[in-house]
Amino acid sequence: MGTIEVERTAPRGPTQVRHRRIVGLGTLVVILVITGAVSLAVGARALSPAEVWHGLFGGPDADQRLTEIRLIVRTVRMPRTVLAIVAGIALGVGGALIQGYTRNPIADTGLLGVNAGASFAVVTVIAVFGFADPFQYVWFAFLGAAVAGVVVFGLASIGRGAGNPLTLALAGQGITVFLAAMTTAVSLSDKAALNALRFWNAGSPAGVGFDVIWPVSAFIGIGLVLALITLPALNLLNLGDDVARALGVNIALSRTIGIAAVTLLAGAATAACGPIAFLGLMVAHVARYLTGPDYRWLVPYAGLLGAIVLLLCDVAGRLVVRPGELDAGVLVAFLGAPFFAVLVWRGKFKSV
Repeated sequence: MGTIEVERTAPRGPTQVRHRRIVGLGTLVVILVITGAVSLAVGARALSPAEVWHGLFGGPDADQRLTEIRLIVRTVRMPRTVLAIVAGIALGVGGALIQGYTRNPIADTGLLGVNAGASFAVVTVIAVFGFADPFQYVWFAFLGAAVAGVVVFGLASIGRGAGNPLTLALAGQGITVFLAAMTTAVSLSDKAALNALRFWNAGSPAGVGFDVIWPVSAFIGIGLVLALITLPALNLLNLGDDVARALGVNIALSRTIGIAAVTLLAGAATAACGPIAFLGLMVAHVARYLTGPDYRWLVPYAGLLGAIVLLLCDVAGRLVVRPGELDAGVLVAFLGAPFFAVLVWRGKFKSV
């Protein structure tokens, strides 16, 4: 009689898992580069690859058409693309971090009150000082976001529930509601502030130049460095505070550095682009599905996914209502709201 051989699938070893993660990371980088190139070509005036190349690297030319192309690429689409990438990375990483530090899978960067703090600062300085240029009020938006984050973390660090993720969430929600009410009161009393808030509050990387992008990117860079420093401790914190403490983690210091990183990342991105809801929430879950719970891989994946999603939404916004545009923040919310509903419906609100 013949024998029947049963093929057994060997479990994936650490080397295979690491190789798969590296390949996935490289794939995301390639997709990001392609998406960035599409962002440079798509708009009210479609450009060919050759025209985009000339717009990026071509020198002064007597041809009026080529001069216009160079202006479109360098002064409009290039800053917009760069900001979408930088802000997307910041919000993606911030979303992954805040879910890890609060052990709450439906947490978003807005949990720390940074969106509400930035909005309140914008309407206040416009109403009081009459600022109208983004370069003028973006720094107040960042300051408002940072102050809100510090206040939320400070409130969550006192009393019996100090350091408890639930206390942090409750403090963030309380500050957000208060600042939202104050923002409404100020904007309704000043027409210029209301008009500026309506534009800024939609959330979009458009209309901001490199004079804002480079300084904002410096703060985001600091936030990314702090995030990378805390990733090993974050893995241990998700095993529980007692286990992390037994393994030598300084819980208070790690959580403080982590929240500071989230505040810098989310605050700078929100100040430059306006509040973009659900982005960090979505990409953190997709990254966790692709990489597993190891934050050393989850966080880079979330950053790249955040940049890709924000770029795609920005490009789609230029196409769906041509010749007009739909703000990227609207499309991100259009994707994020049902994503959030599905998470809750499937019971994913349990601790990560």
